[in-house]
Amino acid sequence: MSNEKQLSEKESLQLITDMIQKVKNSYHDKGVGPLLWGTVVAIASFISYLQLEYGFTLPFDIWWIVMGAIIPQIILINQDAKTQKIKRHEDAALNAVWLVYAITIFGLSFFQATVPNAAEHIMQLNGSQLVSHSINNSKPDQIIQPFTPSFYSIYILIYALPTLVTGMVKKFWPMTIGAIIAYFLFMASCFTETKYDFLLGGFAALACWFIPGIILRLKYLKQKRANV
Repeated sequence: MSNEKQLSEKESLQLITDMIQKVKNSYHDKGVGPLLWGTVVAIASFISYLQLEYGFTLPFDIWWIVMGAIIPQIILINQDAKTQKIKRHEDAALNAVWLVYAITIFGLSFFQATVPNAAEHIMQLNGSQLVSHSINNSKPDQIIQPFTPSFYSIYILIYALPTLVTGMVKKFWPMTIGAIIAYFLFMASCFTETKYDFLLGGFAALACWFIPGIILRLKYLKQKRANV
């Protein structure tokens, strides 16, 4: 009777351990999401800075790689939902947060691409245009296209949102610290030129996602090897 009880306790303990390990292997805990966003956003941000600094162009808009990252994120979240046998409300909530974040980034990109052209069209219908005038008259007046000044600062602010939520829910301090760094970079970007906003945004992506993603990935692989 004692042996049966001991065996039952061991089996129960093993069952609980297996359940915990299965729960840990979520989309967020694997580090896939942070690595994905950290890589594409950092690349797009740094290349945008270099384009403005050195005056070169690419045959395509580099930010399309960020838009493209939305598709694999949705696929990965759906795969995780199908393969994860044990469901947690916090994982479902985090999936929703990251999905809304991706949609918000798309919305901001659409706004930035559409509003200046729409504003120019409305101004033309009203018989007006936007002109750059030199205060000391050192340069002639130039007609310029409407634009959203320092708009990338808003992106940096949005970057911190899903990061802070994930860090607090998962109690993962590297991601929480990364979000706090992003908030400071956002405030700094409010006082810098657009090209430096992109540079700060690249550092925000590294702090928020890429570095925490590496830590999560290494931790996940270590746990996976331990369970083999």
